[in-house]
Amino acid sequence: MAHRDESVATIQRELTAFARRARATAARMHPELSLVSFTLLAHLEDQQGCRATDLAAHYLLDKSTVSRQVATLQRLGLVERRVDPDDQRVQVLHLTAAGAETLAQVAASRLAAFQERLADWNETDLSRFADYLLRYNGAAHDPSADG
Repeated sequence: MAHRDESVATIQRELTAFARRARATAARMHPELSLVSFTLLAHLEDQQGCRATDLAAHYLLDKSTVSRQVATLQRLGLVERRVDPDDQRVQVLHLTAAGAETLAQVAASRLAAFQERLADWNETDLSRFADYLLRYNGAAHDPSADG
């Protein structure tokens, strides 16, 4: 059991280091945007727009946190609010052209960084790593799963 505990501790430590690097990389790519901001932009693109309350629910964030992030994104001209054509009382967030361009630039930079870091991995290792990440993240959909 000690080996299993050691392995889990190593996984936790390495995923924490990965998250720190991701936050630092996001800050270098666009100093005014946090990793959360990039994540929200990506979700808006994937969903082709959504309400701020939907963002909060999807990412399990406080509404005030999302509100501050959205305000920053609007101030930077990356996101705009549009009235929902099906319900005039509802405002839907959408990427602006500048937001889509910023997101595309960041995605290209991130992909290049991953390609570089994984350049000397063989296909089998890449496939296993991808499968393990899918399995790990798939377990996060279980409400009893932490981390």
